Amino acid sequence: MRYIRNNSFKRLFSFGRRSSKEQVLSPDGVESHETLKEEPSGRPSWKCFSYEDLFDATNGFSSENLVGKGGYAEVYKGIMNGGEEIAVKRLTRTSRDERKEKEFLTEIGTIGHVNHSNVLPLLGCCIDNGLYLVFELSSRGSVASLLHDEKLPPLDWKTRHKIAIGTARGLHYLHKGCKRRIIHRDIKASNILLTKDFEPQISDFGLAKWLPSQWTHHSIAPIEGTFGHLAPEYYLHGVVDEKTDVFAFGVFLLEVISGRKPVDGSHQSLHSWAKPILNKGGIEELVDPRLEGAYDVTELKRFSFAASLCIRASSTWRPTMTEVLEIMEEGEKDAEKWKMPEEEEEEEEEFWGFEDLEYEYDSSFSMSLLDSIGSTS
Repeated sequence: MRYIRNNSFKRLFSFGRRSSKEQVLSPDGVESHETLKEEPSGRPSWKCFSYEDLFDATNGFSSENLVGKGGYAEVYKGIMNGGEEIAVKRLTRTSRDERKEKEFLTEIGTIGHVNHSNVLPLLGCCIDNGLYLVFELSSRGSVASLLHDEKLPPLDWKTRHKIAIGTARGLHYLHKGCKRRIIHRDIKASNILLTKDFEPQISDFGLAKWLPSQWTHHSIAPIEGTFGHLAPEYYLHGVVDEKTDVFAFGVFLLEVISGRKPVDGSHQSLHSWAKPILNKGGIEELVDPRLEGAYDVTELKRFSFAASLCIRASSTWRPTMTEVLEIMEEGEKDAEKWKMPEEEEEEEEEFWGFEDLEYEYDSSFSMSLLDSIGSTS
């Protein structure tokens, strides 16, 4: 693997032990001499694990410890000698795609700079006998696994509220709180993991992009992401900025409210199902019927309004995550400012006729870190 032998990666890996004015790597592998500022909550720390450490923790990467698998990576649960439960994400040995190797290293370079309670912390990594990322084990699994497992009781409204607010805070941190703006590009319920206390943590930064402060957006090809979550400007033009994540968060918020999957059995996306309901104001129709009416009406109104703004086809008329959080926590005091001109509304209606075209893309291009952990651990 060419990237493993690159000395620049070795320098990136030792970031936690370097001074704040030494060379660092950008997400694209380019060296930079810029000064790194401390995060408000302190610089994240992570370590270099030996292959033997991970081999022993996972019982030789036993199939019994396999809890997640994607196109280019596998996730194993393990227990360290001190009793710490971990999740090990390993680039599959069958992967020969250098772009996937680079994405894997980009995930290290991105999440290694992140420090927030609503973002899955990186414990460390290993570059012996392959590429490995080591995370804390999320004992509850993903939001998707708890929402859609018919064998489990439905999540109560209080828990859903906590999940939605925490995820919004984590995404706001990625956009506004990091030393560099991070665009996640794959916000979805299977990438939101839960701690024992149901605190949500954003995971899987394989598609994430750093966006320099002087840039308004990235232009990206090929299109990668998950059907049902792709914002129109990204899907149609390959344009990525914070509003791309806002759109995906809106879909996630609708999923938490309704308990419905982002795409149903008839290939209808959740946002296209919810949009006419939101437009006519029948927000009670959005609520998961399994809750049997046990929800907070005021919180539902706030969440529904925030979701309606997030899934707008025009990124210009979507809120920032700062505004999304304000609406979700405090309510919108001036709803008139979000009213779109009639011509904008007409253009948006035309966009929602592209459902069949959108479905031509593969349903999922990235793996969920621990999507099945809830049922296997």
